[in-house]
Amino acid sequence: MRVFIPGVDGYLGWSLAQHLAARGHEVAGSDCFYRRRWVEEEMGSWSAIPIASMQERRDAFKERYGAELRFWEGDLTNYELVAEMLEDFRPEAVVHLGECPSAPYSMVDAKHAIFVQVNNIVSTFNLLFAMRDLCPDAHLVKLGTMGEYGTPNLDIPEGFFEVDFRGRKDHLLFPRDAGSWYHWSKVHGSNNVMFACKLWGLRATDIMQGVVFGTRIDEMGAVPGSPSDQRLTTRLDFDGCFGTAINRFCCEAVIDHPITPFGKGSQRRGFLPLRDSMQCLALTVENPPERGDYRVFNQFAEVYDLGELATKVQKVAAEAGLHATIRNLVNPRAEQEDHYYNPDHDHLFELGYRPSGDIDSEIRVMLADLMPHRERIAAKRDVLIPDVGWTGPRRKMKYLASEEPLAIP
Repeated sequence: MRVFIPGVDGYLGWSLAQHLAARGHEVAGSDCFYRRRWVEEEMGSWSAIPIASMQERRDAFKERYGAELRFWEGDLTNYELVAEMLEDFRPEAVVHLGECPSAPYSMVDAKHAIFVQVNNIVSTFNLLFAMRDLCPDAHLVKLGTMGEYGTPNLDIPEGFFEVDFRGRKDHLLFPRDAGSWYHWSKVHGSNNVMFACKLWGLRATDIMQGVVFGTRIDEMGAVPGSPSDQRLTTRLDFDGCFGTAINRFCCEAVIDHPITPFGKGSQRRGFLPLRDSMQCLALTVENPPERGDYRVFNQFAEVYDLGELATKVQKVAAEAGLHATIRNLVNPRAEQEDHYYNPDHDHLFELGYRPSGDIDSEIRVMLADLMPHRERIAAKRDVLIPDVGWTGPRRKMKYLASEEPLAIP
């Protein structure tokens, strides 16, 4: 199958290109390297694990998989470029990973909020129109987020649910209640994809993905912590905008920085390892829906609260001789901390998804991969404390139990 991956240079995109190539698919992609610039120039950080240039990555890809990774550099908000790429490659599937993935980044100020909305919505629009005109049989796999749903006081179905209101019944999209400008951009994109399927008969799967964590997939080679072809590794961010829970916790643990859940740490979310995300995306690509069908998959392995995860990282770190502490931060987000959370996630299991292992094992792999880069993480340790708040000026968050100005350990 010919699979096109916008955002192929990213955390998920580079991993997926390798996973699909290993399964025999022909892969191409595009990127404009925003993520590299955002992290370096705006966050003052870098990937915890060094990453190669795209040319170096493509060379390693060809050596490992015996095939070229066709690549276009450019911005998906440029319709002419999107049309050129799809007309040239003629994909059978498009896995859209080319959006800004950060809620905090979208909350910095008006400029950032507007950029995220325009970038994410327009890029999806361009792909939809280009697919309609150039490859209408192709399957769009659009990466959404479980954050589109928010935390309703109801079970969360996979996209749609039955409504019985005033004696009449219907099958409707489950209401969205996003918690950031980024999450609302994903909601708007989901609505546009759904309408395009209805209007033009496109086929699409909207992946409501939980929080992904992990340093590797099997295709990257070598055992954790040992030398491998560094050109094949994917990025792992730990700053306040692009570092997510577990990834950030593990980076904190390996440099003896306190593990820092937000608020009370009782927020519940769905999580899955990077290798499981790849398994789920491949299953989605290889099992397309019918023309005109818009379907929704909730993609996660287990639900945890942030305090549980901080404790798990602390425990596994202790096994490795690391003495990590836990210090909760003032929550920079405007969100419920105590809430009901029970989302469905049956569709991918029905397609054959099987979790790759337990979370403790994955944390062990992560810590082993991160330990050789302790000095690199420590050099940027100040970015571990978030400075983007949902309702106030940009400033470093304080530890929850202290009223004193924050001092970076």
